[in-house]
Amino acid sequence: MDLAVEAPTLRPLMFSIAYRMLGSVSDAEDVVQTGMLRIHERTRGGDQIERPDAFASTVATRLSIDALRSAHRTREVYVGPWLPEPLLADDTDPAHRIEQDETVSVAVLTMLERLGPVERAVFVLREALGFDYTEIAGIVERDPAACRQIMHRARARVTAGAARFDADDADAARLVGEFLQALRNGDVDGVVRVLSDDVVFTADGGGKAPAIQRPMTGDVAVARFLIGLMRRGVVLGVGVEPAIANAEHAVRFRGADGATLSVLTLHVEDGRIRALANQLNPDKLQHLAPVGDLFALLRDEPGRPTA
Repeated sequence: MDLAVEAPTLRPLMFSIAYRMLGSVSDAEDVVQTGMLRIHERTRGGDQIERPDAFASTVATRLSIDALRSAHRTREVYVGPWLPEPLLADDTDPAHRIEQDETVSVAVLTMLERLGPVERAVFVLREALGFDYTEIAGIVERDPAACRQIMHRARARVTAGAARFDADDADAARLVGEFLQALRNGDVDGVVRVLSDDVVFTADGGGKAPAIQRPMTGDVAVARFLIGLMRRGVVLGVGVEPAIANAEHAVRFRGADGATLSVLTLHVEDGRIRALANQLNPDKLQHLAPVGDLFALLRDEPGRPTA
């Protein structure tokens, strides 16, 4: 096996598995790096890998399981709601160019937090990558029948109350365009019109950025909150630009210097925006460098609402 030839295919494959399992671009990159080193060690002595893709999938999955077990305590004491690191469709890193589908959505990645490491591995390998149960069994070291049962339980837990996806992206794009226009115009009623009555706004600051500590619900409350933030942002030179993140429409907020401040992902369902997920934790935006410092930006603004 020529690693130089195989690497452009193996890196995205391993990243695809690791990102879905970990919800973290940086952690997935670590898995890919370690995985490539293991493949190199295996082949440098002349050993042949008959199926490089199968070997890479096994390595990436097992490294991700280990990472999840190590991160368990950290996740338990995480400050505020946990949201995955945003994966933008225009990411220029070749290793990040994976298929963006429902399995990388904020909703699904958040729901995967309900699963144990092996459950998550089985779900990702089966649901996202289409592996058969015999292949999955060899990777997670269970028998195929057990993997079927794990998948059945995992799918039930992930889909319980999970968001549905609108098939018509043109309608979703139009709706998001109206949302952005109303936001820029400071039009509370305009924002309310595109939100569902029971819309949920969640923010992840991780204690590293100013963020609300509990999800906010209700179209009027969320609209007023967002307009308030936007007005403050205009004064501070914050700009907004549309984006695609985690297979859904999003808004990227940048400081006057161009640094990323947050990525707000929008979930459209039944002709309305049903959920908004705002990632502000600078540690989770490092792959979108440069990253701004919201605390520094607001330092001279005591009493202002948090995002």
